[in-house]
Amino acid sequence: MYDGVKLLDVAGPADVFAEANRLGAGYRVVLVSPTGADVTTSVGIRIAVDGGPDFTPEPRTFLIAGGDIYPGATVPGELVDAVRAVSVHAQRVASICTGAFILAAAGLLDGKRATTHWKVAHTLASRYPQTQVDPDAIYVRDGTTYTSAGVSAGIDLALALVEEDHGPDLTREVARALVVYLQRAGGQSQFSAPLQGSPPHTPALRRVVDLVTADPSASHSLTGLADHLNLSARHLTRLFRDELSTTPARYVESIRFDIAKAFLDQGYTATQAADRAGFPSYESLRRVFARELEMTPAAYQRRFRTARRSDTTTDGAGPTPG
Repeated sequence: MYDGVKLLDVAGPADVFAEANRLGAGYRVVLVSPTGADVTTSVGIRIAVDGGPDFTPEPRTFLIAGGDIYPGATVPGELVDAVRAVSVHAQRVASICTGAFILAAAGLLDGKRATTHWKVAHTLASRYPQTQVDPDAIYVRDGTTYTSAGVSAGIDLALALVEEDHGPDLTREVARALVVYLQRAGGQSQFSAPLQGSPPHTPALRRVVDLVTADPSASHSLTGLADHLNLSARHLTRLFRDELSTTPARYVESIRFDIAKAFLDQGYTATQAADRAGFPSYESLRRVFARELEMTPAAYQRRFRTARRSDTTTDGAGPTPG
């Protein structure tokens, strides 16, 4: 840990291991900081640590928690040195959320697959091109190195580590006790904000985004887009391939997909969302949801439309929104 660390990145996995201990596991959780000094988390809560990097010379598992600092700042040498000192003795090394930036700065993700929070996955890939970043994964294992997505994904990662050690039955009981999924359906793209990705660099491609979002139900065929932009269809196709590694049709579909998610978030039915987002039918939208998120539009809406549950009255008036 270090000053500015996310509290849940520490507490979430620690609770998983503690719950596993109640069921017969034998984990010992040790908290360390680069200097052995206590740390202040991102929410201002101070946490006492057990010592510095030499406090636990041979950890079985070494976890690096994330924070909001290091995607936007250089990881200090003191922290990099501490991570290297502990990791060399660990049997497996893992990061939670943006802790992947610290692993990468220490050279521990060179030549490996990794993930991090969807908002900064592109930054990780750009800053450390020797790392193959999967922006949609909840967690990634590459040999004895593990990385996980944002914040609560540290719980998913810890559950996976417990399952490696003690099998699925004990891990299932841990998940039930913590009221979390043993394995979440879909990737972290289901949590990403619609239309918040980095815009294309090429002006013509940015114009495509504007055209589709302004009128998603229009045709937006390759020929139509090329004519509107005064480009040949071949040249527009090459622009998409070179910058975005996709086709115009698939990119238009991805914009419509984000728009449909936004309509579902606002409470529209799946059929209404499909129509307003420019999909020819509900079935075509359902196929895209199955491919991208491994769930139906209805399942997505149940998860993200509201955090409130409906209560029922006892005066005979029937259901009343809570």
